[in-house]
Parts: sequence; C-alpha cells; structure tokens
Amino acid sequence: MPVLSQIYIYPVKSLAGIQVDQWLVDSKGLLYDRKWMLVDADRQFLSQRRLPKMALIKTRIAGEQLILSAPNQTDLALPLQSHDGDDIEVVVWHDRCIAKTCGVAADAWLSDFLQIDCRLVYQTDQDIRKVDPKYALDSDQTSFSDGFPFLIVSENSLNALNQAMQSEIDMIRFRPNLVVADCDSYAEDAWRRITINDIGFRLPKPCSRCSVPIIDPLTAETGKEPLITLNRLRKWQNKVYFGQNALHDKPGSLSVGQAVIIEKIGESQPPLSSKPV
Repeated sequence: MPVLSQIYIYPVKSLAGIQVDQWLVDSKGLLYDRKWMLVDADRQFLSQRRLPKMALIKTRIAGEQLILSAPNQTDLALPLQSHDGDDIEVVVWHDRCIAKTCGVAADAWLSDFLQIDCRLVYQTDQDIRKVDPKYALDSDQTSFSDGFPFLIVSENSLNALNQAMQSEIDMIRFRPNLVVADCDSYAEDAWRRITINDIGFRLPKPCSRCSVPIIDPLTAETGKEPLITLNRLRKWQNKVYFGQNALHDKPGSLSVGQAVIIEKIGESQPPLSSKPV
C-alpha cells in the first residue's frame, strides 16, 4: 500500500523549505505553508524563476518565530502570528490579494541579500484567496502558492526520471508538499481522489513545470536537467509535467508513515506513457 514518506512546508514562497515528520493542515493547506511572500517594487511576487539566489535563503520555525538565514547575513526572526503591518494589494500570477507588510527591517535584510528592491508580506488568516473555480469548489482556499494548496509526487516517479537522465537529483528540486512511497512511477498521474489520515484529497490537475527544477538548491546555480529529460518524456501541449496539484476537503494532521488510500482513479493526466523512452 502507498504510504506518505515525506512532508515539506515552504513558509516563504520560493525560499528553501522545511522537511517535517508531522504537521497540521488548516483550511489553506499545511500550516504556515507559503504564508509569506516577497514582492518587487510593483508588488508582483518574486520567485526563483527570476531570482535563483532565493534558493539560498533557509527557513526554520523555532517556537513562535520564523527564522530566515542566508550566507553572510545575521539571522532574521519574524513572529509567526502578527497583526501589525500595513495592508497592501499584491499580485500572484492572475490573482490580486490583500497582504500585510512585515516591516522595514525584513525588507532591508532581503533587499540587501538579493540585491533587488523587495518587500516581505504575509497573508493573515482572515484574508481569503480562492483556488481557480475551474478546478475547485467555492470553499477551497490557498495561501501564496502558485495555485493549489498541495503538490503530490511519488518517490518512484523521481527514481524513473533519474534513471532516464542517468544522473540523480533530489526531490526538493520539485518542491512537493507530500511525497508518496510504495507505488509505481507516475501512479499519481491517474489518482483522482486519495485519503490520508481521514483527510480527503482531490487531484484535479497535473503540475506543469517551470525553470525552478534546474536550479541547484544548494548553490543556486542553474543547469539544463531535468527539463531536457522532462521535455523528452513528459511533454504535452507544449508544457512538461511532473507531480499532481491537490486540494483537501478538511483540516487535520499528517504524519510520515500514514497510509495513502487510493479512492478513485481515472485516465492519466497528462495522457503520457510512464514507460522510459
């Protein structure tokens, strides 16, 4: 039976994530996942697509604080819960959202390291960002993710990709939230509904991949893989796919080792063969 083998949260969109063994799930996804985000002078979100150096900023949660650390920088501590800051409108892809500023000290710390004028903002519990209604229920929410609260990938999908590349990259390149073991490679392509610890997940759409997986998270240097191999094996309608976006039905908690129950399967999305070419 498939099992949940890894859990990752990314408190600040596009900064380094945190691997955890167990974590709470709230109405927007994993607790604190992409609750914070960097925006530029035009209040547009920033990501590793534009600034690969963002990968070098590490995050950790200690007590009631989010700690950011980066090479040659003193750690920056931020409160996990705060009602200070000004309300501003920010843009995530096609969504305009209300966020709160985190203060000039945080802005200066990040601007200095990234060498760009930027601001750190966060989403309060009261601010609602709905998921695209084409794929979601009216009640579905997310924080500052690209569009969905969860990304699910199986271990054997990465194993198959690494075998096809004849090299090895780590799962963190793909920035999943939930990693599943003990299933066939790309089995998740056909999953439509799964349950983990009594939380139901709907998988309405495969994840199209951008340039982020070519960035080495340890050095921020860019290469050509895995996009070359994904273009060969996982291309459909001019996009390449790896992993499945997911929505959850209710809050709860998740722990590594819990069974992943496959409730409903369908046609593979994207409609690609899982066999190596």
